[in-house]
Amino acid sequence: MASAPMHIPRGGISGLKDSCVLHFGKMSVPGSYQAAAGPSAVPTAPPSYEETVAVNSYYPTPPAPTPGPNTGLMTGPDGKGMNPPAYYTQPVPVPNANAIAVQTVYVQQPISFYDRPVQMCCPSCNKMIVTQLSYNAGALTWLSCGSLCLLGCIAGCCFIPFCVDALQDVDHHCPNCKALLGTYKRL
Repeated sequence: MASAPMHIPRGGISGLKDSCVLHFGKMSVPGSYQAAAGPSAVPTAPPSYEETVAVNSYYPTPPAPTPGPNTGLMTGPDGKGMNPPAYYTQPVPVPNANAIAVQTVYVQQPISFYDRPVQMCCPSCNKMIVTQLSYNAGALTWLSCGSLCLLGCIAGCCFIPFCVDALQDVDHHCPNCKALLGTYKRL
């Protein structure tokens, strides 16, 4: 048994805004591509691409000048005007009186000094350097000397720790400004 579709008028059942057509429990709503029954404010055709995207709304094209002696345009062999291409320049920003100056501060991580040279940025001259090493007698040097004296090396052998770099403290200096950057103490 075939039944005819039932047409429900606009605003007829519980305030429907658009007209609907019922087909065996299925409902179809007319879109902008279908014409609705009765008077309607829906446009019959979709808007064009230019209207949708608003092409050339930000950059209006200036009227083309006519060829002549004062415009500098020449006519080509086919009678058409030949213009140089139009160039758009970027506007120059105007300095702001309320501009905020931004200053970048680099915080250097604490550097651990050992008995080998270290590559770092010198805090005195702000240059990337590799430290120079100098060796000074420290606590380990004196303890080694004293223990050798107690063992019986009194005849000058107790001074050997003052000649061994591995038993002395290490000072790190900048090769540019000669500033003391840090010290590695062995004991």
